[in-house]
Amino acid sequence: MSTIAVIATGGTIACVPDETGALVPKLTAADLIERAAPNIEGVCRPVDLRAVDSSSMTLEDVDRLVAEVHAQLDDASVSGVVITHGTDSLADTAIVLDMFHTSDKPLVVTGAMGADDGPGNLRRAIELAARDTVAGDAEGVTVCVGGVLPARGLFKQDTAAMIPFALNPATRPQPVPPVALAGVNIPIVRAWPGAGGELIDYAVNSGVNGADGADGLVVEALGAGNVSDEMGAAIERALRTIPVVVTTSVPLGSVEFAYGGPGGGSTLGAFGAIPSGPLRAGQARMALAVALRVGLDPTSVLG
Repeated sequence: MSTIAVIATGGTIACVPDETGALVPKLTAADLIERAAPNIEGVCRPVDLRAVDSSSMTLEDVDRLVAEVHAQLDDASVSGVVITHGTDSLADTAIVLDMFHTSDKPLVVTGAMGADDGPGNLRRAIELAARDTVAGDAEGVTVCVGGVLPARGLFKQDTAAMIPFALNPATRPQPVPPVALAGVNIPIVRAWPGAGGELIDYAVNSGVNGADGADGLVVEALGAGNVSDEMGAAIERALRTIPVVVTTSVPLGSVEFAYGGPGGGSTLGAFGAIPSGPLRAGQARMALAVALRVGLDPTSVLG
């Protein structure tokens, strides 16, 4: 009988109330399997990696997860892998897993939005990982939280709905062997009407989190990829030293650059800014990080 490795990282699916009633991720992988699929427990291999709210997932944590996933996939006795993960940053982690998913074995990421949906989501994820038809699908990594969607182009659309994710359809690029992402510094700067350029200048020149400066930048623009005149000028300055990806705060649609003017997407593109295509800020940041570490042209992993 084939084995499905279930790797637990925390999140709502692993939460129980503490003495104040606040939710804290304490359930182990074995606990989650017992709740979700007690009659197939012997088919699953529990693996405990982290127990955190996914808003605290660092690039170091993602590196550890990628390494564990590939160790399990390389095990001949394992036919598929399921990851339990908090939904806040699930889309960010999922795209990294997808970009590094070179195996033909299925990899499914799942989680929960409340106290009741976790077991069902995990059981369905285990069933998906056990299906031969999932292996080698063009979608790569699969996400199963309420519904089933591919990882690339995914974004969280609702803070409370049991089907929290939506998708901007995206073409999956050729996956690459894993590389470590820890230490890559890519801030996300949000645009607003009439915004100045000081935040972009600070991120580029002074750095964040004690770093010496940004390795790249993601700008969450307005509309189809437009910013104010002053922010556009700051992006032009940034592009002299680092790559800049422009995405949008609009949930659906693609960033392709169409508008002129000092902060218009067409002008930013002429300066060298890269449109994010269907990817939103979190996934664009992760895709850029992979491109920088692998040595790829960022345009090849965006759009």
